[in-house]
Amino acid sequence: MTHDPYDADRPLLMRCSCGQHASPADHAAAELRGRSENAEGEAESASFVEAALVKALFPQDALRRRFLKAVGRGTAMAAISSVLPLAPLQAMAQEKGPLEKKDLKIGFIPITCATPLIMAHPLGFYSKQGLNVEVVKTAGWALIRDKMLNKEYDATHFLSPMPIAISLGLGAPATPMNVATIQNTNGQAITLAVKHKDKRDPKDWKGFKFAVPFEYSMHNFLLRYYVAEAGLDPDRDIQIRVVPPPEMVANLRAGNIDGFLGPDPFNQRAVFEEVGFIHLLTKELWDGHPCCAFGTSSEFIARNPNTFIALYRAVLTAAAMARQTKNRELIAKVISPQAYLNQPETVVAQVLTGKFADGLGNVKVVPDRADFDPMPWQSMAVWMLTQMKRWGYVKGDVNYRQIAEKVFLLTDARKHMKALDITVPDDKAGGYPKFKVMGKEFDPAKPEAYVSSFAIKRV
Repeated sequence: MTHDPYDADRPLLMRCSCGQHASPADHAAAELRGRSENAEGEAESASFVEAALVKALFPQDALRRRFLKAVGRGTAMAAISSVLPLAPLQAMAQEKGPLEKKDLKIGFIPITCATPLIMAHPLGFYSKQGLNVEVVKTAGWALIRDKMLNKEYDATHFLSPMPIAISLGLGAPATPMNVATIQNTNGQAITLAVKHKDKRDPKDWKGFKFAVPFEYSMHNFLLRYYVAEAGLDPDRDIQIRVVPPPEMVANLRAGNIDGFLGPDPFNQRAVFEEVGFIHLLTKELWDGHPCCAFGTSSEFIARNPNTFIALYRAVLTAAAMARQTKNRELIAKVISPQAYLNQPETVVAQVLTGKFADGLGNVKVVPDRADFDPMPWQSMAVWMLTQMKRWGYVKGDVNYRQIAEKVFLLTDARKHMKALDITVPDDKAGGYPKFKVMGKEFDPAKPEAYVSSFAIKRV
């Protein structure tokens, strides 16, 4: 049995204040389940309901089309709902195919980026879909990759660039992988050792040693981008090491690294331990940037389409709940225990609520420090590919759009969000919205020009 370095920090769990649950976390899970059941009842698939109702009332195609054309869908549904009990019909109308596989293993790294995937377990979102899911805490990203390639995991918590890298055969045999949803946006930071409080200008970081969780990560790409904008070459002027997230704080304390661009809660944990301070949140570099994802292999989807859809429903429902700020403190209670993050609840709550100490004597309020927008925009994948090209991870010609559309399942995400009555953002750019990174606009229609525009690169 491996020793978890944070076991000693967990107090003995006492029964909750109401006396009906074994611990405060169980109490919080029960309360959140109640909220989710109410929300779920309100958010049954409107599209399925409409189709079933209209088809039942107008079984002939010609009559059905004529009716909808004459009065409009909105008016039609308002008229139907005034005379028919919609709630029972909603449940009846949503057809679910038989599950090909019910017992599943899903890997995760114990970080707040995985909040939707993790909370779906204690809150029963998987079981509501007929799935018996084991969420498996995993030591590092290379192990996540290997267990997916060996089919030990059915689906997993990914760093969002990982499915692209694996599909291209970077660092592993080429195996088609897919991003079903983005698990989190923002939620990362650059943390420096307390001894560097007087070195806030990255121009002063020459010779610094930094940790990132994996080569194919937004952490690596954003750190490289940031120091390069300050005039430092990330391959020559600093050292970048791969360190599993749970080991980052210990390495900072030991002086093995000067800082890290890593996932929460470890930035906040470094402040809690008084060994580091938060230099900046990555949302200050790119507000709304993706970080982690939920995904699986293309083979699993092809062999288990109904199971995959059930997983989609569970994770999307959890993401919708996680996005509501009113749920964040309770979610912190649910995911902090040893089986999941194994962190002090106060550390996790500071991350999720966005009210936190920065290690410099300030208490900051940043409500969107972490968010859980699930949309896997394909322009995000194109940006990741530009950074892989910029730093020499991929060579030669890159078919950006083909790779992005093959790996990032935007159409599926949009379809299943609509089916769950989850608001789908406007998509005027056809899956390729522009965005800004450190004030510089990224146009996904011109990826090669973007790569060429940088003074520091490996191309």
